[in-house]
Amino acid sequence: MSNDELTSYGGPPPVPPGRRRRKIWVAAGVAGLTGVVGLAALGGVAARDQKSGDRNNASDAQPAAAPKSEAPGPTTGENGRGDEEAGRGDDKAARTGAEHKGREASSGEQRRDDKERGHEVPCDSDKLIQAIEHANDNRGGTLELAKGCTYELTRSDVGDGTGPNGLPVITQAVTLAGRDTTIVRAANAEPFRILNVGRSGHLTLKNVVVKGGLTQADPIAASRAKVELSAKAAAKPAKAGAGTNAKAGAKAATPTKAPAAKAAAKVPAATGASATEAARGAGGDATLVDVAPGDGAGLLVQRGGRADVEHSEFLLHHAGGNGGAIANFGTARVAHSRVATSSAGGVGGGVFNAGVFRLEESSITDNSAVAGGGIGNGVPGLGLPGAGGTLWVWKSTIEHNRATDNAGGVLTYRGTATLTQSRVVGNHSGEDGGGLLALGDGQLALEKVLVARNSADDTSGGLGVGPESTAVIAQSEITDNVAERNGGGLATYGGTAVVRDTAIVANRVVGQNSVAGGIYNDGGQVRLERSTVQANFSVLPPGGIYTTNDGVRIDRSSAVTANRPTNCSGSPVVPERCFG
Repeated sequence: MSNDELTSYGGPPPVPPGRRRRKIWVAAGVAGLTGVVGLAALGGVAARDQKSGDRNNASDAQPAAAPKSEAPGPTTGENGRGDEEAGRGDDKAARTGAEHKGREASSGEQRRDDKERGHEVPCDSDKLIQAIEHANDNRGGTLELAKGCTYELTRSDVGDGTGPNGLPVITQAVTLAGRDTTIVRAANAEPFRILNVGRSGHLTLKNVVVKGGLTQADPIAASRAKVELSAKAAAKPAKAGAGTNAKAGAKAATPTKAPAAKAAAKVPAATGASATEAARGAGGDATLVDVAPGDGAGLLVQRGGRADVEHSEFLLHHAGGNGGAIANFGTARVAHSRVATSSAGGVGGGVFNAGVFRLEESSITDNSAVAGGGIGNGVPGLGLPGAGGTLWVWKSTIEHNRATDNAGGVLTYRGTATLTQSRVVGNHSGEDGGGLLALGDGQLALEKVLVARNSADDTSGGLGVGPESTAVIAQSEITDNVAERNGGGLATYGGTAVVRDTAIVANRVVGQNSVAGGIYNDGGQVRLERSTVQANFSVLPPGGIYTTNDGVRIDRSSAVTANRPTNCSGSPVVPERCFG
């Protein structure tokens, strides 16, 4: 094995005069690197010199080849002494060659070990910038960040046109391995995001706190987020007497009138999609959400890029666009981590996704946005297929997030969201979907999920399903959620909800004219299989299930009991197998 030791990495050797410095960071940090030569580099030179010497010694040790004789028979003295000497020479040459190969293998193993262990980066933000630049230029690598260090970033570079970044855009497979390490934007610095993964890059982040990213305001993103659950019911025929906005005056005396009234007020927010898409991403793929400079204040993963985040935290970020802490357009995985206290001017206070995103054994807490306070999977108002991505949540908590408009916890719009063995608890929306909301052909699947103590200032305290959207809820519990107008536990507006082996219990609606503390169905489909709707409350009957059509199906193994003031009596259509 080589005796080379790992030394602090301060960036690449000084470049020859005349080589153009590519970044503002290079000019700022190169002075600190002049004259620094790593021991590993010196060790490499010594190893080459040693190998060259070994080869010369091996050559000197080998006997000269015996001259050829034209006559047959031995060319040396009697008793074959020449042959024996030649044989001993061959053996010695073989041993020398084996030793040389062994040294080469040992040197190769040392280089591999050094690459796996990575380069140590001193506690200096300029050195970190230089180290990432060097990794990008040399097929990636692992950077060991200083233990207990706070790398404070004070300036940015425009990078690849996706907005200013505090660190270089990751274009190779780069690992940032921390040890109680923090990377933070300086409090008085200009707005910029912290991390950006380019189309060919792969970032692995371990044991690092990323803090304080800030991106520029994006008013287009904010306008797109303002589409609510019941507004999407505008596609349905308006009911008689629905010409009055339910929120402008008193709440509608007849609850069936309110959705159409709200739809009339809200439709304009969703109709300008093509114009805003052209304004935000001219020339892009019309079926995909384009990256904007205001997206992802902590981490942006571009389409084609990849990020793996483990045992890390994203805190105190604000994005003027989508994705307060993280905006993913590629492939991202967050495991054993926390995304908290961040906000967005558009969708996804904690996380925005338009790619493939996996959340594993992590928490999304105390974030806020216009829509999707915790997680926003897709952009409402975009009105184009493919706006949402694929979201997987496993053994995770989405808690205490807030949306000023819709979906306090999770929003999925023209995308798919699957939550398993997780908790959606204590989230709040200013409109619809306190816990979760599926819109625009969104697909939502819950298995062994607790949806509890969420609240909405209008409908669907726990979960809402819009037109053409689908929710499949299995082995879950929807409990203690509160809405102002209807659907304390679950509300469907032209969508489909399948509820299996699930309890919808102790939810409430508390407005003066509120109905359906348990389930509210306006023109959609609800199927109960081996499930319970129990002990829910509303001011007006029914407290259990309210439906405007015959789309509610209750199988023989389900029960609707002990709801106040009634179970289903007072609904325009009373579902079969619902009594009282």
